[in-house]
Amino acid sequence: LKYILPAVKVERIIHDLETMTEPDPHGGKEGYKLLSLYYDSPDLDAYWAKVEGLKFRRKLRLRIYPGPVQESSLSDIRDGMVEIKQRINRTVQKRRLRLPLAEAEALCEGRMPERELDEMDKQVASEVQYMVRAMHLRPTCITAYRRQAFIGGLNDAGLRITFDTHVGYRVHALKVNEEAENHLFLAPDWSIMEVKVNEAVPDWVTSLLARHGCQLRRVSKYCAGVARDQG
Repeated sequence: LKYILPAVKVERIIHDLETMTEPDPHGGKEGYKLLSLYYDSPDLDAYWAKVEGLKFRRKLRLRIYPGPVQESSLSDIRDGMVEIKQRINRTVQKRRLRLPLAEAEALCEGRMPERELDEMDKQVASEVQYMVRAMHLRPTCITAYRRQAFIGGLNDAGLRITFDTHVGYRVHALKVNEEAENHLFLAPDWSIMEVKVNEAVPDWVTSLLARHGCQLRRVSKYCAGVARDQG
């Protein structure tokens, strides 16, 4: 569930969340940076599948985590997360594989890692290789932003609420660890809030969203970047 919210509303929501959730231990209260390189076909099949609202769609991305907002440096990146994000109706599934960055980039070009993988990782790598070759995938767009994340307690296992700010994109310099300028497609004082659950949204979260007047928005950072580039 996604929402686009001004900073003043985000501050109030986070204030309410603090009694029911905990900050993501990887980012603490300050949050962390994310950068994702999305792959698409020459005809932008993944982009159009989202725009046209297809019930089944999937896309490939290579994601890196530069680290805490105040300490991040792309030159220090050693690993990459290769992810297949798949949607079937309203259900989103992710399959991922962490590799040294050079091997992650090679896999997204269709080359299997030479290292020994366990059975689960091998299945993910094989699916990535199939997607790259069958769809002729190529680097298409990078998205980058700052994220504050909160996770549910024992009674809300699987709950994750994120706030993404300084959301930018670029369609040039398509290497994840390259220092390059990103273009903002959302004002710096606005956030994309996302509520993620394994099953049903807890009643207290539904009440919180209603209390703050949050309206659902169907937004894809990747598609927003591609659309802006196409003008």
